[in-house]
Amino acid sequence: MATGDLTTLANVKDWLALPESVTGDDDLLTRLITAVSGFIGTYLSRNLLTASYTETRNGNDQVTLPLVNRPVTAVSSLTINGVVINAAPPLVANAPVQFGYLFDDKVVYLAGWCFKKGFQNIVISYTAGYATVPLEVEQAAIELVCRKYRYKKRIGLVSEAMKDGGTMTYSLKDMDEDTRTILNAYRRTGLVTS
Repeated sequence: MATGDLTTLANVKDWLALPESVTGDDDLLTRLITAVSGFIGTYLSRNLLTASYTETRNGNDQVTLPLVNRPVTAVSSLTINGVVINAAPPLVANAPVQFGYLFDDKVVYLAGWCFKKGFQNIVISYTAGYATVPLEVEQAAIELVCRKYRYKKRIGLVSEAMKDGGTMTYSLKDMDEDTRTILNAYRRTGLVTS
């Protein structure tokens, strides 16, 4: 399994109902898994799996700053105009919020500070992404791999005459609408500004 692959050879073979002992197309299927995983990453405009990021951003004179990569799981450092901002202590009921930063899965919040307006004056390092591939995304990857695998037998065909006199019509779309709907839920839409 290559780094960034969204599924495994075993899961694809299971969906295709190919016994593990049948290995003739394993190299092809492995290559398709990596290609489809790259396609999905490009389509989503994001990396789904956990990774570390450092962003240099413009200050916005606000107390919130949305981050580009999601879901945010940790913030390791934050500086504003070269000043290190520490994490705020955990919130306690009926106690004032302490100076520092807090975050959720999308946004960093400041208590007692603001993201001072400026050009490229905010530097934030953080971790974001999923520890494991969400199941619906993995299933979409499996189905896309299988679609590409089956396509090799009919490359370029739009339709084909059947023995019973009927016609089999094939879709040449890159993915079906069900897969597109699933992936759109994870797609980065628009750029985070500031």
